[in-house]
Amino acid sequence: MNAVAHPRLTAVGLGCLGLAWVAFPALGLVGMPPFTLHMSQHMLVVALAAPLLALGLAGGRWDPVPRHRLGMNAIAASMVELVAVWAWHAPALHHFARGSLLGRCVEQLTFLGAGLYLWLAALGGGPAVRRERAAAGVTGLLLTSMHMTLLGALLTLSPRALFHHAAPPNAWLGPVHDQNLGGAIMLVIGAAAYLVGGLWLAARAFGEPAPREVTR
Repeated sequence: MNAVAHPRLTAVGLGCLGLAWVAFPALGLVGMPPFTLHMSQHMLVVALAAPLLALGLAGGRWDPVPRHRLGMNAIAASMVELVAVWAWHAPALHHFARGSLLGRCVEQLTFLGAGLYLWLAALGGGPAVRRERAAAGVTGLLLTSMHMTLLGALLTLSPRALFHHAAPPNAWLGPVHDQNLGGAIMLVIGAAAYLVGGLWLAARAFGEPAPREVTR
């Protein structure tokens, strides 16, 4: 058994992480508003990199699901994701992450860890194991889509700025509209990614006939 079941998917997932953590910060230097930049990084990590890495690892030697089925529960993982996302968007923790390198590193690693935990819990184990665990996987992904929708809507519709960043002088949005645009990115990309993931998992698990037992 290979350590990584699908090397190309894993490589693309790692590329998304590189884009989020290395290339995207440079956009702040050319005027990208700070909250919009933060949310774009967040979505790249949890909605693109994490599912690609999970699919790349699923069925390989580094897939934790076959060894830890009880702990790799997608509904529990969705609760971990909820706590991680909402906590880091509370003003105090959010400003800690924006104001220090340590805070930013802990925040991004938390997002990656929570995202990988959920996507691996839902998609890991290979096709046969994924089918057995599909109900929990679909539920976990759809629950996450719901709370991403709620938080994204709150940020998009808020009439006042919850976060006060030191925006670059050439930023093209003020604090309120920056927050609204960041919320819209979460609403459109984040909520949609988990919804599509849940529907794809349901279609693959419940739309295909179960394998027949071989009788002798």
